[in-house]
Amino acid sequence: MSHSDTFLSGLTVTRRHLLGAFAFAAIASAIPLGAYAQAAAPASGTAQAIADHFSGVTTMQGEFVQFGPRGEQTGGKFFIQRPGKLRFNYDDPSPMRVIADGKNVAIGNMKLKTWDLYPLSKTPLSLLLAQRIDLSAGMVKGVKEESDLTTIALGNNTVFGNSTITMMFDPKTYDLRQWTITDNQGKDTSVMIFNVKTGMQFDDRVFRVPYETIPGTPQSRN
Repeated sequence: MSHSDTFLSGLTVTRRHLLGAFAFAAIASAIPLGAYAQAAAPASGTAQAIADHFSGVTTMQGEFVQFGPRGEQTGGKFFIQRPGKLRFNYDDPSPMRVIADGKNVAIGNMKLKTWDLYPLSKTPLSLLLAQRIDLSAGMVKGVKEESDLTTIALGNNTVFGNSTITMMFDPKTYDLRQWTITDNQGKDTSVMIFNVKTGMQFDDRVFRVPYETIPGTPQSRN
């Protein structure tokens, strides 16, 4: 399986520096999905209130630390604009960039000047960046409510296979603290965020994917 195939199956690229691109907190990977209250019915009122609060945060930026499935660690800065837009700038010496522009997710290696492109709708990242977080019974894989953390696992077997995204929130402030993406092979990539700011405006260039440099796109042929 190639690096690109691994990313597409669960948004985890096993390149040395990319480490998976979109997940949260190493502690999340230690909690099996079976430990969550299985949600055959819609999530609790508390979980829905948290999801609604997060859905109302249209823009956010901050710093992140990312943990790969083999314990690899890197960091950088992130930018999110709902719906559908995200950017990860990895700290040196990593040459990687990850950009979602609402339609696609692009993974770029600035050193090699190469990009890989994937439909956003085919990745669990689309659930995190949705206009509204869907906590209907069909999307919720599990919910765990504790005094210091509320954990919500989402997925859609029809669209993402066994891949899931697990989001962790502060139950008092409803702020997002971390997320983990589990791929179809059961491997976790986790990200924890800090120094988060919300409510800012971003230049459109922040989430611009350079399609003209990506072979096979219509823009590259113009």
